[in-house]
Amino acid sequence: MTTRKIILFESRAARARSLERVLESLADVVAVPSLSGAARQALDDPEAAILVAVVGPLDEPAARLLSGLKKARPDLSIIAGTRPSDFLTAVEMISAGGLDGAFSPDDVPGAFTAVRSEIQKKDLEERRLSASRTLRRLKVERARSDEQRRELEEIYETTLENLMTAMDIRDIETFGHSQTVAKYAEALARRLGDRDDGKLENLRKGALLHDIGKIAIPDAILNKPGPLSPEEWDKVRLHPTLGYGLIREIKLVPEIGNIILYHHERYDGTGYPHGLAGGEIPREARIFAVADALDAITAHRPYRKPRDMAAARKEILRNSGTHFDPRAVDAFCSIDLGEWEKIRFETTKQIPFTEDFFRLFRKVKK
Repeated sequence: MTTRKIILFESRAARARSLERVLESLADVVAVPSLSGAARQALDDPEAAILVAVVGPLDEPAARLLSGLKKARPDLSIIAGTRPSDFLTAVEMISAGGLDGAFSPDDVPGAFTAVRSEIQKKDLEERRLSASRTLRRLKVERARSDEQRRELEEIYETTLENLMTAMDIRDIETFGHSQTVAKYAEALARRLGDRDDGKLENLRKGALLHDIGKIAIPDAILNKPGPLSPEEWDKVRLHPTLGYGLIREIKLVPEIGNIILYHHERYDGTGYPHGLAGGEIPREARIFAVADALDAITAHRPYRKPRDMAAARKEILRNSGTHFDPRAVDAFCSIDLGEWEKIRFETTKQIPFTEDFFRLFRKVKK
């Protein structure tokens, strides 16, 4: 707490000593032999916190002096020792802000109580001001932290998008797949009752990064125009495990890793890399599997033409309970095909740009 002094004026020496001994238990006491001298001391000393002035009669000169001092030092507490007959004047001054308290000149315990009360008030006010300063500082720090967090999120999102794009352009026939399937997965999760923005965001990020392991697969395999050999398929089937290993190093949340690692598991246990079945497969991976299949069926591939949404629904229904979780299939079928078409359209608006880009990309690759 702040160092405080009590300035004391009491013209009677014996009473002054009594007051000084009592008040010393509360703070340092500086006794001054005159009222005007005590007022000057209180005005000039920045550590002066309380003036105890035993004035006897609270006449006009005394009242004017104390009120003027209070205006000059609003933070100074002024307690007057005055005759009971002057208490009404003292109360009026307290109401007007010219005094903080009053006691009878011979009431030493009353003086002690009044001074202690003022010190407690000052302690509380000091704590309040300290808390207010701390709160303002924390608000500034939080605002700065929020800004830094937003900047980091923007950097993260940009890095994620660039990573996804770099991955997609290595397999140029499936460019845009990650973005489209992320939208499908989010729509399907919402239909299944997911409303938590954080979980939906993790699902989106997992969908964007689901094939990140293909970065480690040679271009000659990814872009091979003909059928893959068994050895080449073995390498392709490593991409979930490779991708999971990559994201585990940057400590992404489990939901994202689950999609990357388990998106090729099948509901009947015949998928890879671990052959999980039914509820052993994380829910987000089961949701994603339907979204992934929807885009794979309806997108262009070098070995076949794209099929429409009706054909995709028929294919997904046919594989309910074998490849796909039946609940995810039911949720998919409950959404009108027009809604799926709308999602696809919204996420493929960039195709004219990408066609120009790939013409340039193919020139570079030659």
